[in-house]
Amino acid sequence: MIDERLGLPPDADERTTLTCFLDFQRNALVRTCAGLTDEQLRLRAAPPSGLSLLGLVRHLAGVERWYFQAVMAGTWPGGLYTRTDDPDEDFNDIENATGAAAFATWRAEVAASRAITAERPLDAIGAVPEWADERAGRRYSLRWVLTHMIDEYARHNGHADLIREAIDGQVGE
Repeated sequence: MIDERLGLPPDADERTTLTCFLDFQRNALVRTCAGLTDEQLRLRAAPPSGLSLLGLVRHLAGVERWYFQAVMAGTWPGGLYTRTDDPDEDFNDIENATGAAAFATWRAEVAASRAITAERPLDAIGAVPEWADERAGRRYSLRWVLTHMIDEYARHNGHADLIREAIDGQVGE
């Protein structure tokens, strides 16, 4: 039997289970944002929060890049939206951003993350680069990164559901 929501047999191996759950959460973000205009995607949740659906897409693209490329692959093509003077720029600087551009970047980051995941065993170890913040040198397994990403998406998808409901009354799953 296959879980229709996940497209996953409940007795799947660990890698399949983790990657399917992560892809389910990734797709939930896409479904939550579907059909909205750029203006709607930019709407802030509620003051003083700077959360918006567009900001969440941009933030999650950056999180994908950080954990899979910087930590697991040891490469860093540079930050997407953050600056040292504004670490929340992915949420704050959205006035001229578009959903199409944000989702194109997000999809590219997800594709890179999937490729990095496919090349490594779950117990592969990556480390936070030495030039990073106070976490420099901290080590993570791919298993931990996948689990963390499921958590990261699930938490932000909860935010996204509330924002979407406030925009047009549509509720998620």
